[in-house]
Amino acid sequence: MAAFGSVFMPEMALSQFENNAWSDAEIVSSDSIQLHPGAHVLHYSSTCFEGLKAFKHQDGSVHVFRMDQNVNRFDQSSQLLHLPQIDQTRVSDMILQILAKYIDDIPEPPGSMYIRPTHIGTEAAIGKAAAPSLSSMLYVLISPVGDYFAGGAKPLRILLDETGMRCAPHMGMIKSGGNYASALGPILKAKQQVQADQILFCPNGDVQETGAANFLLIDGNEIITKALDSSFLHGVTRSSILQIAADLGMRVSERDLTVTELLERAAKPNVEAALAGTAAVLTSVGTLIHNDKEYQVGTGELGPTTQKLRQALNDIQWGKAPDNHNWLTQVK
Repeated sequence: MAAFGSVFMPEMALSQFENNAWSDAEIVSSDSIQLHPGAHVLHYSSTCFEGLKAFKHQDGSVHVFRMDQNVNRFDQSSQLLHLPQIDQTRVSDMILQILAKYIDDIPEPPGSMYIRPTHIGTEAAIGKAAAPSLSSMLYVLISPVGDYFAGGAKPLRILLDETGMRCAPHMGMIKSGGNYASALGPILKAKQQVQADQILFCPNGDVQETGAANFLLIDGNEIITKALDSSFLHGVTRSSILQIAADLGMRVSERDLTVTELLERAAKPNVEAALAGTAAVLTSVGTLIHNDKEYQVGTGELGPTTQKLRQALNDIQWGKAPDNHNWLTQVK
């Protein structure tokens, strides 16, 4: 089985911004990009991307999950990086166009078609360290993926880091490659030294996010997560899980959470912790590592409420439950 996200369809949708205008979108070979070695993205990281999924339902129809939210965040990232303004309708059309071409290749659940819109600065100008790229390229790659936990889900081990941050605070709500690169060193170190699966960044004791997912604490009928601000990524899966939790009658608390409170609550038997993201959906956290000490979260096993919320989200995505919030866009 190929690694998640390592297989691509042979073609993608592509549009370029030059001379203050976007070109018509084309379907081109997925290995057809040409960049000048002086391209702005290669030197000054003018790049952002999105991650979303399309699902095949039992009747054979295909639906993209929360495309409007992802495209809106893509637009926001592009603006905050001072890349050329994207056209949200054009990007949505590009996603639907490339999916329609490869609709027969979309796997059955629990598989899906992973969609990766990407926007990069292409102007060849190495003197523009303090100026934006005037030209850019926008493309949509698609990748058929299986279950992220094909080998079986297991509770994660998470290291709490109170000294570092995933990225610079003003970059937090931008989905940019540099943010992931800046978190890579600490994550690899945590894997090697304490066998952690991820780091939960908690600068000055403020529980924020991991290197690639939002963090949720579930205490009985209450779900707690940091309120949205510009310092961390506004996850679409996070938003969806919170809405489902509210629909199920749970109390949703978006507020500051300290490391002290987190460790105190984690000791209770009915408490669960989870990471929310597009690839892994919702994943249980079984162990927190802090100052060389390990803390079991609740029972330390897969959390029943976490699994219930994950299943409720999957059921909407897979067409097994009503789409009451109009989260699905059909591919035609």
